[in-house]
Amino acid sequence: MELVVGRVAKSHGVKGEVVVDVRTDDPEQRFAVGAVLRGRKPRTQTDTVSYTVEAARDHSGRLLLRLKGIDDRAEADALRGTLFVVESDDLPPSEDPDEFYDHELEGLKVRLLDGTDVGVVREVLHSAAGELLSIRPTDGSRTEILVPFVAAIVTSVALADGVVVIDPPEGLLDPE
Repeated sequence: MELVVGRVAKSHGVKGEVVVDVRTDDPEQRFAVGAVLRGRKPRTQTDTVSYTVEAARDHSGRLLLRLKGIDDRAEADALRGTLFVVESDDLPPSEDPDEFYDHELEGLKVRLLDGTDVGVVREVLHSAAGELLSIRPTDGSRTEILVPFVAAIVTSVALADGVVVIDPPEGLLDPE
């Protein structure tokens, strides 16, 4: 399964640098000088192009990359929207039992402490306030339930069983 680790937002300057929206928790390694990135346009499923990072730097809180062979603004503009991807099989296993990759959580059943089905994790959303589980409710009462992915609410994650157990505060699961 392909996982997106970054997206080219736009070009920067006239020498071919690109601004990258980072979608990985390890940008220093993933976008290090010499790293080879696999990039593809958003609506293509199979065509990837390899890019080698020649330079990486922070600029006002955003990552700027210079890629080998991208030497001017027009070439950098052509990369707008390109997704940098990795294969989930290539990721090292987490050393912390309480850390999970997003793709490991997506598709897991969500239950309350008493075993009541709540729904299925659709995706993990990353916000400034922290991570949220977007859950598709089992009863179809609405399109999604957002549950903060914090230890006080998410009491356990059992990847082998395919289950996330939650203990939500009163009102969190109410449709209104």
